[in-house]
Amino acid sequence: MFDSFPSGASERMDRPAYHADFGRVYNSGVGFLNKLERGQHFKERGFASWEAFAAGDWSKALSLADERRDDYAQELQKAARLGVRHRRLRVVEFPVTPYVQWEFFVLRTRVDLGDEIKALDARGISEIEKDGPVPEVVILGDAVMYEVVYDDDGNAAGANRFTERSLIRETSLGFDALYKRGEDFYDFFAREIAPLAPPPGLGAQKSSRDSR
Repeated sequence: MFDSFPSGASERMDRPAYHADFGRVYNSGVGFLNKLERGQHFKERGFASWEAFAAGDWSKALSLADERRDDYAQELQKAARLGVRHRRLRVVEFPVTPYVQWEFFVLRTRVDLGDEIKALDARGISEIEKDGPVPEVVILGDAVMYEVVYDDDGNAAGANRFTERSLIRETSLGFDALYKRGEDFYDFFAREIAPLAPPPGLGAQKSSRDSR
């Protein structure tokens, strides 16, 4: 499904260059943005809800989970103006990591605003991941695809930029196939996330995530 991805030719971009390139391509009107999320451990420094979660204050983390609601609303309004459809698939390993548990409360805000997000149990794609996990990528139409990369300390350090049309097409088809397998966000949240006990804080986290 993603057979060609590991050997695909890419250009390494630092974080500022990646963000600038993403904005330029996105604003050109790419038709769709597909995001496949596979990592289970991240940090989101500067995000008050995450900071509260990292400090072990779960109640405060939840109270702040929709702190970026206005930003998300503006993001989706801009997407509508540009005619860019957003779809996101969140792959979840079990047992659910503390980060993913927290993230789902933030993602719920996005879904409430109309973002198209589905969840996928990693156990259901074990046959696809025999040789490694599915890639964590951001795909902008048929124009460009990014794989976010991290430095040795786990900080977001930029992205690998792919422009080969056949590779983008193959990865997009893989995303489409997995997205069809995905479960309704609210159903998954109610069954797998809401009943969980408050998670531990920073000790379970490993890397710093990029916001793209």
